[in-house]
Amino acid sequence: MLAAIPFPDISPEIFSVTLFGATFALRWYAVSYIVGIAIGYSMIAGALKRPALWRGEPPIAPARLEDYLTYIVIGVIVGGRLGYCLFYQPGYYLTHPLEIPAIWTGGMSFHGGFLGVVLAVTVFARRNGVALGSMADVTALAATPAILLVRIANFINDELWGRPTDLPWGVVFPSAAAQDCAGVVGLCARHPSQLYESALEGLVLGALLLFLVYRRGALKFPWLTTGVFCAGYALVRFMLEFVRQPDAQFRGTDNPLGWALDFGDWGLTMGQCLSLPMFLFGVSLIVLSRRR
Repeated sequence: MLAAIPFPDISPEIFSVTLFGATFALRWYAVSYIVGIAIGYSMIAGALKRPALWRGEPPIAPARLEDYLTYIVIGVIVGGRLGYCLFYQPGYYLTHPLEIPAIWTGGMSFHGGFLGVVLAVTVFARRNGVALGSMADVTALAATPAILLVRIANFINDELWGRPTDLPWGVVFPSAAAQDCAGVVGLCARHPSQLYESALEGLVLGALLLFLVYRRGALKFPWLTTGVFCAGYALVRFMLEFVRQPDAQFRGTDNPLGWALDFGDWGLTMGQCLSLPMFLFGVSLIVLSRRR
């Protein structure tokens, strides 16, 4: 592991203050959500102000975007938290239901957040009589900045790291759990899978969506942008699960690779199980959009 990269000395807290005996901290993880949503908001506003991007009029006026943002924020937070509790630790949270709202303790699921946003977009579209496909498309366009920043925050938090590796860009994460590597003597380096996800799910997928929207007129074909986002994210996530360390609750002496579904000689992680239907959903939307 001599070629491994040491973990950078970055505190998860940007700053903290103590008032009346209580400490309040601003963390990179919270800022990543706030900044990501703000960038996404600007991207949606920019697309809504350009009628040439659409087939007909944009789905809503820019002035209504603040109301829409409220739906999205609620969908991300509630869906992300419920997804984590039900997908990854259902036994624990079903017996400790009062801990489900405790998002400050950590634990958010992308796939849960995705389902929360799907519900939020659907409710908003139906209540306001706007085209669901077009609202979904402009939301998908704006989703990748938050993914990019949140994955970087996961890296800073020393969480969601990858499996052990001897590749020269492996990172020596400092936590005791990260250093618990069977068969490794000395320091254990792991895949910086958070940065892989940030680059591929955030930067590359985001660039592809921007290209399709602004150079290929993707918003003129309802559901196309949403389909590309869903299929692209799911494909990348499925592949990166091979180097990402599964959650501890899925691993054991009889299941060291952390399969959520074990088929004997091979299996699927929970991330892969959740990504497969998302990929099929995305491909279906792409086909549907091209037939219209």
